[in-house]
Amino acid sequence: MPAKQDVPQGPALLDEINRLRKSLDAVILAHYYQDAEIQELADFVGDSLQLSQQAAKTRAKVIVFCGVHFMAETAKILNPDKQVLLPDLDAGCSLADRCQPEQFARWLQQYPDHKVVSYINCSAGVKALSDVICTSSNAEKIVRSFPPGQKLVFAPDRHLGAWVEKQTGRAMVKWPGFCIVHEQFTERQIQKLKVRYPAAMLIAHPECDESVLGIADFVGSTKGLLEYVVKSPAKSFIVATEVGILHLMQKARPDAELIPAPPSSGCNCAICPYMRLNSLEKLYLCMRDRTPEITLPEEVRVRALKPVQRMLELS
Repeated sequence: MPAKQDVPQGPALLDEINRLRKSLDAVILAHYYQDAEIQELADFVGDSLQLSQQAAKTRAKVIVFCGVHFMAETAKILNPDKQVLLPDLDAGCSLADRCQPEQFARWLQQYPDHKVVSYINCSAGVKALSDVICTSSNAEKIVRSFPPGQKLVFAPDRHLGAWVEKQTGRAMVKWPGFCIVHEQFTERQIQKLKVRYPAAMLIAHPECDESVLGIADFVGSTKGLLEYVVKSPAKSFIVATEVGILHLMQKARPDAELIPAPPSSGCNCAICPYMRLNSLEKLYLCMRDRTPEITLPEEVRVRALKPVQRMLELS
């Protein structure tokens, strides 16, 4: 890692990132859970589905992904001839990390007559073992695309899988994974908060536990939660997802009171430690040095491409 003095500071840092963006012919994609300063300079900010769609259609020569590893991998799956950069290779995902391809392949042997629907929060290796990929935005639609009699496996998020089961009436075999951020939200903690804010609407991501979703006024993807706040006449919202989304919510609804749901760990906010590994300094360095770069074995990439393309077609 270069010495700190090698990294411009203040406005000069933003100027250098913008200069590199032009000289590299790069597009900067950022997830809603990134720090506000990264969201502000990105070319596009969105959820996993939106980012995949942007990656699929970009004409830029270099894709700089301010998100986590599986997102950058998805961009590479769709763009084998483009360079894909990730500011910090350690920016992983608890869902993806706890569903390794070798382990998943062995587990799938128990269900040879099942089609595999995998949440986009998984590695390229797991995508390569899947029939179709989904996001929280389109999971219900993807599952409904299969004939009623088709047996299904859903991986790796058990909570999203359970929510989709409830919406569709389709029983599925679920990999027992969960997100370390959304798993922390509990009905008890939120009920306490609702006593303090009785007029607040509870909005929750479907990666939350069923008990939390059961008391929510609205359940939706990150994009869905944002759109709900924008359109709702309510003035107060308890938000049960990663707090990064509050930045755009507050910009869109400066009149609204946004209350982060309290995780069971006791802090007053929920922050994904992986998402927050990225920073402006690391973004600058990865563009300056063109590393860390995401690469994939071509066999894995080609196998993973089909289920990702199927998702985009159905979306």
